[in-house]
This record gives sequence, C-alpha cells and structure tokens, in this order.
Amino acid sequence: MIKVVDILKALEKVAPVHLAADYDNVGFIVGHKESPADKIIVALDITGDVIDEAIQTGARLIVSHHPIIFGSRSTVTDCDVTGALVLKLIENGISAICMHTNLDSAKGGVNDALAEALGIATEGIVEPMEDETVGGGRYGSLSGELSLDEFLGKVCHALDTDGVRYHDAKRPVLRVAVGGGSCGDYIKKAHLLGCDTVVTADIKHNQFLEAKELQINAIDAGHFATEDVVCPRICEIIKESFPKAFVTIAKSDVSCTKFFTV
Repeated sequence: MIKVVDILKALEKVAPVHLAADYDNVGFIVGHKESPADKIIVALDITGDVIDEAIQTGARLIVSHHPIIFGSRSTVTDCDVTGALVLKLIENGISAICMHTNLDSAKGGVNDALAEALGIATEGIVEPMEDETVGGGRYGSLSGELSLDEFLGKVCHALDTDGVRYHDAKRPVLRVAVGGGSCGDYIKKAHLLGCDTVVTADIKHNQFLEAKELQINAIDAGHFATEDVVCPRICEIIKESFPKAFVTIAKSDVSCTKFFTV
C-alpha cells in the first residue's frame, strides 16, 4: 500500500523543502502521514470543487502547488473559507501535500515547465540559488524570431488562456525570460540578461512602466496559466516512483478569472 508519507518523500526528492521561500508553507499540511495514497488528485489549488472531486473519485490525497494554509493561523473553524476547506478535508479523510516555492525553484519544476511549454531553450536561471542549477525563473531563446503578435498567440495557445495583458516594446521576440506566478520584479533582471521579452503574471502598473522605460516586451499571462503547466509534471514525479498509483489532474481545477473583450 502506498502511503501519504511515501508520496511526500518522492516529491521532496525533486523539490526539497529547503528551496522554499522563508514565508512559505510547503510539504505535508493536512491529514495522516500513514493514510493510504493509492489514488491521488493533483491540482494547482485546493478548492471546494477539487475536494468534492476527490470525494467523488475516492482519492485520499490531494497534491497541490499552492498551500491550502498560507500565513499565520491560530484557528481552524468553519468561520472562514480556509478553515472550512481544511475541515472538509479532515472530515472526509483526505490529506494534502503542497509543493509551492520549492517547486518553483526546483529543476524540472514550475519554471522549467513554463519555459518548455513556450518553446524556450533554457540557458540559465533568472534568480539562481545554491550551485546555480536551481532558483527562480528561467531564460533562453526561441528556435527562431517571432513578431510580438505571433508570440502572444503562441502564449495563449500553449498556456490555454483566452487573453493576456502586455506591453509592446516594438521589438521582435527571440530571447525570453519566464517566471511562473507573480514575478513582475524579473523585468529589470531580464533586461540585464539581454532578454527582449518577459512572460509572467500579476504585473503591477509600475512594473509595466519599468518595462516601457527599459524597452522590453512584458506579458502578463495570468497566475493560473503560468503555473498550471506544472500539474502534469507532478503526476510524472509520482508515477516515476509509484507506477501503480492512480494519479489524475483535477478536472474541476480551472482558472476562476476570464478575459472580457469588446
């Protein structure tokens, strides 16, 4: 029988806890470590819909990227959203493992998955750690130069999103930096690395202004879209160690934001 602790060890081999940011909450967060984990659901976020899907399919473990408990917390009650979700997990015997910033920085994690999805041949790490084989963000080159419009279409198609926000620096796209999630602070670093384009999420107004002054294309493809690419990779990590495990990506885990165009 595969146990929750077995899945945890397999994931931490790829994304060690020490790679996580100081503010983060990663690893085994809810449940019993000796509980069975023969059936697993993988999701970017542990939402009510994802928990319902786990209940309906008989999954006893959810592995997510974003931690279900984030920041300081002194109570777990049904008086707030997070508390209610944690209680729902416990009451239904479902455990939760969350691999967040450690999976962002890990080799083969979020940022490598994002670069691969966009067809970028990785040359280095935007914010290297340790021996410079892990860290935040990735940068590299496309196989050939594209116009910004062509690349925007590629981003939308590759990340399965119906729109992006962007700054057009009037430059073609060849050398690109990526950062899954909120990495608007990579714009200056990408410029210094000789990149013409940055793809990330949650870019602030002042960061778009910085991109304008630095004459670098900046693309905000959304938090969900830039990180959801890692879910298949999480499934692969688990299946590599436990071929008999039933692992599936949650069908109910979809972006809760949409683009409206006129």
